[in-house]
Amino acid sequence: MCKIGVLVSGRGTNLQALLDAQNEGNLGGEVVLVVSNRSGAKGLERARAAGIKTEVLTRLHYPDKDEYDAKLIEVLIENNIDLVVLAGFMRILTERFILAFENKIINIHPSLLPAFKGVRAQWQAVDYGVKISGCTTHFVDRDIDAGPIIMQRAVPVASDDDGDSLAERILEHEHEILVESVRLFCENRLEIRGRKVIIKE
Repeated sequence: MCKIGVLVSGRGTNLQALLDAQNEGNLGGEVVLVVSNRSGAKGLERARAAGIKTEVLTRLHYPDKDEYDAKLIEVLIENNIDLVVLAGFMRILTERFILAFENKIINIHPSLLPAFKGVRAQWQAVDYGVKISGCTTHFVDRDIDAGPIIMQRAVPVASDDDGDSLAERILEHEHEILVESVRLFCENRLEIRGRKVIIKE
């Protein structure tokens, strides 16, 4: 069984989508650990309510970025994690971390990458005036929001949208493609060829 570690910083709605799929037997793996860089993150409450082990690693305890990631690696290895999922984890990971879990880190981003990288992507999309935005799952590499793309889902942008309304509509699609991407990984159906991710039958 594929053991999944989920990193969260906030509400944890994508984490909840993974837990719901797991409960329904549709995840293909098991979330065994949830780590947050914020002690008050609601995602931690969701994990505890589901009986899942949690860890809090804050900048207060590990102010040095390399030291933080070294501890994070240690915690994940101790729990035999096969796949790391970034579900709204608001920290930029070091190269050391990415190499420790190379091709085993999946991120969900609320835009159609490579458009609108970084934070507040939904607000960027509205400000730019695009007609279509959406969400992307991808493997994490050394560049921010730039790793090989696994799945994407398009979401129309309405003329009266603001960042909040667009974010809310995109979110339900984030849940769907994140669950599907994790399931495909756990079933060994994702193959990286250069920049492309091939979904095997």
